[in-house]
Amino acid sequence: MDYLTILEDIYKESQGQPKIGLVSTSIPELSIINPDKFGIHLLTMNGQDFSIGDASEKFSIQSVSKVLSLTLAFSIVGEKIWERVGVEPSGNPFNSLVQLEYEKGIPRNPFINAGALVIADVLISELKNPKQDFIEFIREVSGNPTIDFNPEVANSEKNAGFRNAALANFLKSFGNIKNDINEVLDFYFYQCSIEMTCKELAHAFYFFANEGKTEAGKQVLNTSQVKRLNALMQTCGFYDESGEFTYRVGLPGKSGIGGGIVALYPKNFVVASWSPRLNEKGNSELGMFALEQLTTKTGMSIF
Repeated sequence: MDYLTILEDIYKESQGQPKIGLVSTSIPELSIINPDKFGIHLLTMNGQDFSIGDASEKFSIQSVSKVLSLTLAFSIVGEKIWERVGVEPSGNPFNSLVQLEYEKGIPRNPFINAGALVIADVLISELKNPKQDFIEFIREVSGNPTIDFNPEVANSEKNAGFRNAALANFLKSFGNIKNDINEVLDFYFYQCSIEMTCKELAHAFYFFANEGKTEAGKQVLNTSQVKRLNALMQTCGFYDESGEFTYRVGLPGKSGIGGGIVALYPKNFVVASWSPRLNEKGNSELGMFALEQLTTKTGMSIF
């Protein structure tokens, strides 16, 4: 498969797409990003890298980090994790309070904000130095010791994070947050502030396409666990637009309001895109287009 030519074709086609969608303004630090940035990186299972556009520029991965925090928690506590968070699509906005009320403090899945706050709470309980241990975990799975938090973005999230604070307090009222709320929120804001390039993100997710094993050969999850998390990405990875992504692209993946999307075709490739213009659901407009074109042109999806 000539992936580079395919990426070049997609990039050219993307330049003719209307510039629709807006940069996220919910986090002030993200609102200053150039909305016309666009990059794609594809990593094959035999270690070949293919890049186009702004694929080497770092951006805030935001909710993409939720897959990695869930991975670490799942690897530590196993199936007990599902006693505190569900595995169903939400069908509601990612920061909804209403659904949490109806379901008595058990978030519908780990990728909505309430679910990710519960996972943050689990990690704080299990790790000696939660933030440092988590960033070291990401450095290990990606094979890149330079990946780090962006404190400016974390503080920007904290200063605007009233709804997340409300969610955390609501979860605490139901007994589904065990630790200090401010500590949980601090971990969550820093987790979302992690910066990566498209290339780094693709390498960080390599193990999801390789039956749980990193490029360096470390078994992060067993094959059953990685199958379950890939299924969760397929059904819940794109907020309440997960069905649309499945319909158009046909790969498990995860998006973030920084404009990043990572997706994978097990045993074949991992692909990451970045374009900050978001649609109404909070997903990258151009990223959705690019990944739809990728699976169409290659004929490679899980369906």
